[in-house]
Amino acid sequence: MSGVNYVTKETLEQMKDELSVLKTKGRAEIARAIAEAREKGDLKENAEYDAAKEAQGLHEAKIASLENAIATARVVEADTIDTSKVSILCKVTITNVANKKTMTYQLVSETEADLKAGKISVTSPIGKGLLGKQVGEIADVKAPNGNIKFKIDHITV
Repeated sequence: MSGVNYVTKETLEQMKDELSVLKTKGRAEIARAIAEAREKGDLKENAEYDAAKEAQGLHEAKIASLENAIATARVVEADTIDTSKVSILCKVTITNVANKKTMTYQLVSETEADLKAGKISVTSPIGKGLLGKQVGEIADVKAPNGNIKFKIDHITV
């Protein structure tokens, strides 16, 4: 992920807390697992050792990714968000023009996206299509299964 990562102050704190846990407890647990696997003999045929080393690589990759996300993070305050048009951290209520189904989403960064919580990434097809639109406008979203039209009903913080 490159570029600026817009997040709320709370999300940045959560990311920093998670990074701290990964660097301390997480690394200690993996080091312990590698040490236990080493004690079991020949490393060439030790599947437990291989698994522990692979887990270490994945863990370090997650740490690097989180460090990058924190380094590129820019905190956005709720009181500075312009609700006259759809932008990051706005909650937008939209209606699918075809089936009249109404949904409310909050546009967030890639790291915060969680569809079950109603948070979609600004880099997703729907997020890209909604950005910059105003209440009453129709957003033409290019989705993998074709174009979908959404009417912007309401924008809040």
